[in-house]
Amino acid sequence: MAPGWQISVLLAATCAMGCRDVSRYSSKGDHYEGDVVKGSFVRAGVADDAKMCLVLDADHLQDAPGNITSSDGRFRATTLRPIPQIWHDPLSTLSFGDGRRQNLVYAATPIADGGGDSQDVMVFLSLMTEGGVEIRIVRSAPTSDAGTAAVGTPPPLFGVFTLDRREGACSF
Repeated sequence: MAPGWQISVLLAATCAMGCRDVSRYSSKGDHYEGDVVKGSFVRAGVADDAKMCLVLDADHLQDAPGNITSSDGRFRATTLRPIPQIWHDPLSTLSFGDGRRQNLVYAATPIADGGGDSQDVMVFLSLMTEGGVEIRIVRSAPTSDAGTAAVGTPPPLFGVFTLDRREGACSF
């Protein structure tokens, strides 16, 4: 029979692994869908009626996490691309706000619209403790002066989407 301290260590290790299990967030034939946050102060380059869909495989967060689709056509089953170095960096422990089980950082490439919109965005995906998902898309920033942006500089993009699990495929 194992000494008491060994059992305690084993139980603690098992709990630690179980507490990090996020497999329940996998879509498994369903999807997450929701609206952009309506406040214009948390939006740039995103229409106030935009919606986002997410298909997620939580068992492959580090290699093939899933894709996003937006109602405005900017994303169409666009692959979320993991950044391998982040998993070995303090950014992998990114934490902001209550109610988030885990925060993840990915890159995604919007569909080109002729206006420079095909440049990568950062996608911050938060697995919420209540079961939903938040997505933040971020690219560029306003120019710091009153002048125009440099040629080739993508337009700023910032949007926060609150998604809930829905049955079946995305509605758009």
